[in-house]
Amino acid sequence: MILFENMQLALEGLLSNKMRAILTILGIIIGIGSVIGIVTVGDAMSASVAKGMQGAGATNINVMLTGRDSEDWISAFGDKIAEKDLITDEMIEKYIERYGGNVEAISLSSIGSPGRAQDGRRYANVTMVGVNAGFANASSLKMASGRFLNDADKIARRSVAVVSDRLADNLFPRGESALGRELKVAIGDNVATFMVAGVYKNAPRGDSMMARAGASKYDMRTELYIPISTFNVMEKKANGYSGITVMAAASADAKDLASKTGKFFAKFYEGNKRFTVEAESMGALLEDFSSMMNSVSVAVAIIAGISLLVGGIGVMNIMLVSVTERTREIGTRKAIGARNSAIRVQFIVESVIICLIGGAIGIILGYAIGAVGSRALGYKASPSLHVIAGSVLFSMAIGVFFGYYPAKKASDLDPI
Repeated sequence: MILFENMQLALEGLLSNKMRAILTILGIIIGIGSVIGIVTVGDAMSASVAKGMQGAGATNINVMLTGRDSEDWISAFGDKIAEKDLITDEMIEKYIERYGGNVEAISLSSIGSPGRAQDGRRYANVTMVGVNAGFANASSLKMASGRFLNDADKIARRSVAVVSDRLADNLFPRGESALGRELKVAIGDNVATFMVAGVYKNAPRGDSMMARAGASKYDMRTELYIPISTFNVMEKKANGYSGITVMAAASADAKDLASKTGKFFAKFYEGNKRFTVEAESMGALLEDFSSMMNSVSVAVAIIAGISLLVGGIGVMNIMLVSVTERTREIGTRKAIGARNSAIRVQFIVESVIICLIGGAIGIILGYAIGAVGSRALGYKASPSLHVIAGSVLFSMAIGVFFGYYPAKKASDLDPI
């Protein structure tokens, strides 16, 4: 009953001085709101990126050509690499001979120029990508109909293509199969003709941003896959690869295989003064990303903690003012027998109520900001319940900590 009366007194005091109460709890609102908002956006982004990386293959190992110094490191991402410096098919064959039991597939890919596939008035924007048979497994590509490219297509340099279901819907009337149809693709001033061997479900690197922007379905660009050997001839690319993707077998340790893979390919570059090869598993990248996001969360918590400290000092200040204003009330209560502990509890409860109200408003505001921010970035809002619960407890702790000194000062007043 006494606790309820103290809560009622605290609320009456806040309502009688609304502006002062708002200014007092503003620091608490800003501190907790910023924590909830940023953590909500961060969690949504982390969940989306992690899902994307896992969808791309959690057991995948990226094997990349890298420069030994900064200048060569930059050129490793461009076209300024001599054919002798590239990873060759012979290196890959030797790798398979040694570690084939631990490898599910090896993916080779090279992205080319954007183009347009057209059939009369109908068209579809595409990006030409040269790939091998292992690309489908490593990229978790799902076929809607037909087949994916195979080794025979690569060896014979066939003019065959695998297209998206969106492209098939755009170019061919509904119900009419795209399989076996000829497809003309204009790339700059050149036109190449391919036979459609298969149709895959949805583009792995989707067009959701364009869809949200209201773009026409014909303007949404999807990948058109052709044999990498055919691609190299069309694009006049050197024979070799600046990077490959190794998909580890389910029974293999991806991290251990990544280490062995990096060392294996690096041996071929011991005499190369410009380049070497490094390998890293997607699982390790995911762990690094999670660690980075955790560090960001800690930094945000520290910054918000400073704001909460300022807010707590504001609460202490207003409680000291309240003690001064209510000296007669405190003296009267003590004169008729109120204990010091009862006076302390009264002011601590008032302080906690102030902080809890600020915390509640901060949680609502923070989640609203986080939801809007997540949606603006294209992610699904992911509220963190443990952060919300922690914010409530932290608000109460601030109320107790910064309310104790004014409460003690009130309880120590002389009844006279």
